[in-house]
Amino acid sequence: MSVPDAAAGAAGAAGATPAGATPAGATPDGAAPDWSARLRVAGLRNTGQRRAVLAALHELGHATVEQLAARISDGAPEVSLSTVYRTLEVLDAAGLVSHAHLHHGTPTWHSVDGDPHVHLVCTRCGTVAQQPASAADDLARTVQAATGFTLDVAHLALHGTCARCHEISPGTTGRPGRRGALGQS
Repeated sequence: MSVPDAAAGAAGAAGATPAGATPAGATPDGAAPDWSARLRVAGLRNTGQRRAVLAALHELGHATVEQLAARISDGAPEVSLSTVYRTLEVLDAAGLVSHAHLHHGTPTWHSVDGDPHVHLVCTRCGTVAQQPASAADDLARTVQAATGFTLDVAHLALHGTCARCHEISPGTTGRPGRRGALGQS
């Protein structure tokens, strides 16, 4: 299932959520969650800024701080970039949002409402797809057995080539001088 990578901007391809799947941040019926109730359950004050950040993240799916601030400023211009940063830190500590480093630079944030997932980042077109966290179970077991290290797959971003780009030019990762994981040329 693919999710548009807001960080890739126009270069990212918009994806679709397969039938029966619930996009990150959405309720099964597609309605927006009750942000006030979520904040209350998490033990946080119910502020306009927190509701605005949660609502913008719900709408965007995956977004950088700058993209969230731009979306929020349309309806609440008094919410500054620094407020968005601070709010995300609080919401992350409360377990309402999470982030992953999909590209160089700023992290991409997403709601934890959807099923836990790993991110698949195409290094050619910028598309970000997601797979259930269980797709990384074998990797997590192998790493733990070999090193004792326990992976946090919620922050996992795997970089490579999406199916569409692979059809155009098979066998490479999209980065000069690198071959695919399977050693294809």
